[in-house]
Amino acid sequence: PMAGSDLQGVRTTATISDDGKGYVLNGSKTYITNGFLSDVVVVVAKTAPEKGAHGLSLFLVETGTPGFDKGTKLKKMGLKAQDTSELFFEDCYVPAEALLGEENKGFYSLMNELPQERLQIAAECQARAEAAFEEARTWTNERIAFGKPLFDKQVVRHKLAEMKTAITVNRAFIDNCLLLHSEGRLDQYTASMAKLATTDLAWNICDEAVQLHGGAGYMWEYPVARNLADSRVPRIYGGSNEIMKELIARTCKIEG
Repeated sequence: PMAGSDLQGVRTTATISDDGKGYVLNGSKTYITNGFLSDVVVVVAKTAPEKGAHGLSLFLVETGTPGFDKGTKLKKMGLKAQDTSELFFEDCYVPAEALLGEENKGFYSLMNELPQERLQIAAECQARAEAAFEEARTWTNERIAFGKPLFDKQVVRHKLAEMKTAITVNRAFIDNCLLLHSEGRLDQYTASMAKLATTDLAWNICDEAVQLHGGAGYMWEYPVARNLADSRVPRIYGGSNEIMKELIARTCKIEG
């Protein structure tokens, strides 16, 4: 809790057990995706608190391990197909073999995976934006208002033109990022731009799709309503978009 985008703010600790053959975990985690249904979780814990980010380690903890408990499923506004829950560790013993990678090297492992995670979020949001556009396109062509399809209104079809242009331009960027990733050349700054641009795109496209649906767009039975709810949190997880801007800004500074 309270760590969020600040990996160094992790409070969960892992200390060497009395027998020297394992670790004892103490702490809690919140907003864990699929935490309730999980069979095994990867836990970030401090093994050398005095070293800050250089004292974090990763552990594999299986469901049913004594001292490992799951909280109730949290109620959220979107992404209802996946659960989100709290996890608790109280004197939770894990064997030395549960250490994932090297001790005190967890931060580096996490940083190495961040570009891929942020690209995954971007690809997901690109797909969501495209789906929302198709829903809006179908609706405006079929919905009759004032005796004609909504699409016949210039303001409507121009809005669709703007949406399609934004989606198509961003798709080219994401495709290039996927190519870079496949070649092992995707850096954290490019991945951050992908995450920032595409999560904002998805939110804006989904919002416009709801608007084009009128009152129907606010009804949960319509996909555009669920898409709008689902498109909000990607701007927060995987590193908030404010953090993405800070990372990207580092490439803009002129030294000297």
